[in-house]
Amino acid sequence: MRKIIGFIGACFRQADMVLLALCTGTTLFGCLMIASATHYTGSYKNVIVQGAALCLGIVAYVFMSMLDLNELGKHWKWLLGGSLVLFLLLKTPLGIENGGNRAWLGVSGFPVNVQPAEIVKLTFIILLARQLAHLQETRDLKSIPSVAMLVGHLGLIAGMYAVVSGDMGSALVFVFIFACMCFVAGVAKRWFVLGILGGSFAFYVLWETDRIDVYMKERFLTLFDHELDTMGVGWQQTRSLLALGGGKLTGQGLFNGTQTQAKDAWSLPARHTDFIFSVIGEELGMLGCLFTIALLAAIIFRCVLIARNAQVKTDMYICVGVAAMLIFQTVSHIGMCLFVMPVIGLTLPLISYGGSSIVTLFAAMGVVSSIKKRSPTMRRTAHLLGS
Repeated sequence: MRKIIGFIGACFRQADMVLLALCTGTTLFGCLMIASATHYTGSYKNVIVQGAALCLGIVAYVFMSMLDLNELGKHWKWLLGGSLVLFLLLKTPLGIENGGNRAWLGVSGFPVNVQPAEIVKLTFIILLARQLAHLQETRDLKSIPSVAMLVGHLGLIAGMYAVVSGDMGSALVFVFIFACMCFVAGVAKRWFVLGILGGSFAFYVLWETDRIDVYMKERFLTLFDHELDTMGVGWQQTRSLLALGGGKLTGQGLFNGTQTQAKDAWSLPARHTDFIFSVIGEELGMLGCLFTIALLAAIIFRCVLIARNAQVKTDMYICVGVAAMLIFQTVSHIGMCLFVMPVIGLTLPLISYGGSSIVTLFAAMGVVSSIKKRSPTMRRTAHLLGS
């Protein structure tokens, strides 16, 4: 028994306990908000699943903290192949469609579904970091062949996922991660300008030729005119604004929100997933919203701090990729709730309900923790701070 306890203790000592504490605290806060958001149903199934995911996430965090990323990178073919297989499984009977997107895998009778995109986000970050470092050593990142290979990688992962699942929200997460990592790696700014111009032109052509679904068009148009379709496309975000406005400074209190606790059809939808920030706003007010943002900002800052002190470029790019993933999902989720960004189905990291998301995020943080462990600067800082 002592050997087991000693082994567990050694595992935790190797991990970045500051980052683990931040992630665990944020997830526990999320569990509390999920409990409140689903209280009206009389069931605590979602809270139990989220709690189980947290336990698995901590295990994944510790395991990834001990992982040798150099060895993992050598098996890049398996990582890439596994990612593509996960996406292709969405087209099999295991694929589950929800809200128009075929983005989940599940087995009949099993209470939990898995979202492959959550897993592939981490493998994509690791593979892209390795590719960027390799191209820096062997080629010029500003050259056309290098950029073509990088864009090909993005197109393979993000493009394939968008086509197979129809989930544009997660596809955009891949694009943002890609842009941030390439920018930090030193890809010439002209390529970003060309990418923005090319993407804008493609969007314009698709819009004018009616290649974009009418429902998606309306989601964009309602951003500029909130009164355009308040009972249709704009209904979800209209409810969200009502919930946020009703919370004022200090909120209506946990389990007491007008929108969040109502059972009527007109009340706030997807309150434990896509609109959990609105639940926080109504029940805990502006102060609760600021507290939530502060928690996520602290985690992002920790990732950036570790990136700055990373010894190896690959490690730095991985930390940047993880931070970019958190930033895009956080900003997009809050933007959706504030009715300034279209609804694209992105949850609030570590807070919204989602078992596969929690486990994968903890695994990603474990990778960041393993990088911190190898940084002498961070080890000295941690020693001085008593972490």
